Amino acid sequence: MRRAWPLTVRGTGAVVLAVVCFIVANEAGIVELVYFGVLLLAAVGASVASLYLGRRTDVVTRSLVPDVASVGRETMVSVRVGVRTALPTPPGTWRDALPKGLRGKTEGAFPALGSGLRGGAGGGERVVNLSYTITGARRGVHSIGPLTVTSSDPFGLARRTISFSGRTPVTVAPAVIDLSPLVDYAGATGGTLHTTTNQIGQGADNLVARPYAPGDSMRRIHWRATAHRDELMVRQEEQESTPEATVVLDRSALRWSMDAMREPGADPAFEAGVSACVSAVARLVHDGYAVEVIDSEGHVLTERIDGGDMTEVDRMLAQFATVTAQRDDLLGRLPRLFTGLATGPVVLVVGRLDPADADAIGPVAHHSTMPLVLATTPTGDALERAADHGWHIGRIDPDRDLSVVWGNAVGRGVSHVLG
Repeated sequence: MRRAWPLTVRGTGAVVLAVVCFIVANEAGIVELVYFGVLLLAAVGASVASLYLGRRTDVVTRSLVPDVASVGRETMVSVRVGVRTALPTPPGTWRDALPKGLRGKTEGAFPALGSGLRGGAGGGERVVNLSYTITGARRGVHSIGPLTVTSSDPFGLARRTISFSGRTPVTVAPAVIDLSPLVDYAGATGGTLHTTTNQIGQGADNLVARPYAPGDSMRRIHWRATAHRDELMVRQEEQESTPEATVVLDRSALRWSMDAMREPGADPAFEAGVSACVSAVARLVHDGYAVEVIDSEGHVLTERIDGGDMTEVDRMLAQFATVTAQRDDLLGRLPRLFTGLATGPVVLVVGRLDPADADAIGPVAHHSTMPLVLATTPTGDALERAADHGWHIGRIDPDRDLSVVWGNAVGRGVSHVLG
């Protein structure tokens, strides 16, 4: 895309002055004014030619560090501009267009480039590296670009603006808030890695045996298996079972807003809920829990994440960049997902909660060692009734500090904590 009028104010003035010179020279018979007018037009023409006759092909590529941006966090963008030109190009300015979901200063000076004739008939490629920092402002997938480069001739008579059509999609993940560990999670909340011993039959001699490894205690040698295998065997080590946790995001637009269905980032309350959801997952995984992330119907929102696997947490964040609300109201079905099960922490993130909803989810609390509900509901009967059923409670809000709400909710047991 190029500007329709290639001249600057100065260049336009020069053209107007040349025309005036021709008119006056014709009326007054002053031949010198004709020469002056021709000189002005020649200068303007040379300026335009210096910008437009140098045909060039430009390729724009962008890379991000980290490759997935997050709301409220900075990301470095590196831009590589490949230029092929047979003639020298003048200096100018550049600007990279940003959507509303991203913020940052994306402009600067574009350097002059020398002739590329030595690089071959088509002109050698010149590479210009640019960089800037952006901050995620709204969850979703947004596109950076186009890149616009504006340059003018040395006399400031002509201007050329080129917009390169290449765009780069940027995934903006929800904000992750650093939350405190669950209180006494090494014991009461099921966060400990409890041990069990695999046995066959009743006697110690029936324990599963494995080959001896350096460092094993001699007291653990399984003599019967050693005699049978003709090599040192030891009783099977106690097996650690990974504690499990579940994080549930209720996506019913009835409890958030219809805007939450339209696109990511449209409903501030839903954004606070999504942030609370991923922050809870990050905390639990960091603490060693294997975490299931589902909605209130049981649909898996991301694959199970093993305890300590923060790489998978990063992958989950990218998936949650596009999560939206849905029309169905399925919160009442949540208890059936836990029927006959006993699990560790269960974190339920929900929008507006009424007393009937609190009664409906009440049974879930009895299947969890740490049931925690985070809701946008203001102080009232709904959260009180949830607490009566055994839930730890906290009220989330776009303007509230989630880490404080979380700390109060998990730090004081089953209590009437409203953030």
